[in-house]
Amino acid sequence: MARRGNPYPTLVPTVAPAYRRIRDADALALGGRRWEVLTVLGHAPEHACLWCRELGVLISGDQVLPKITTNVSVWPEEPQANPLRLYLDSLERFRPMPPETLVLPSHGLPFRGLHARLGALRDHHDARLAEALDALVEPLSAAELVPTLFRRELDDHQLVFALGESLAHLRLLESDGRVARAVGKDGVHRFRKA
Repeated sequence: MARRGNPYPTLVPTVAPAYRRIRDADALALGGRRWEVLTVLGHAPEHACLWCRELGVLISGDQVLPKITTNVSVWPEEPQANPLRLYLDSLERFRPMPPETLVLPSHGLPFRGLHARLGALRDHHDARLAEALDALVEPLSAAELVPTLFRRELDDHQLVFALGESLAHLRLLESDGRVARAVGKDGVHRFRKA
């Protein structure tokens, strides 16, 4: 990871000189339509999705993707965060929307079947949580758990996300009391079944 560095500044070289803050439950007029702001959590500290009831269209950004799961990671600047719990709880914000809602994600093609996709995302994370728990027959670090949750070769870029996601799953299990964390003499945080 040290070799990789932080590529973000090359992707976003400048910061906007001004912006308009949007908050949960705000309404925006776009294209002559009313769009409600839903602020959801887990993928990012705050992630705005836009919902137009009149059109039955949800701009979901990264929060609900059609085929892959969004990255939900614990990051160094907030090591005690529980982003996976925040993410799973935020998915419930979409349940009142009609199942035939047209979803416009930030990755992949637009799709319908929002409720089925929400169920698939929850099932995916439930399965990963169970796999993580099953793997903890002995204390493991998040890095040692990566091969259990990601069964393919990962490049440096993917490894950063996989490590953060492994830690997010461990953090949720820890907060639920299903695993305990211990810091070894080597300074490494390891997790074991509680």
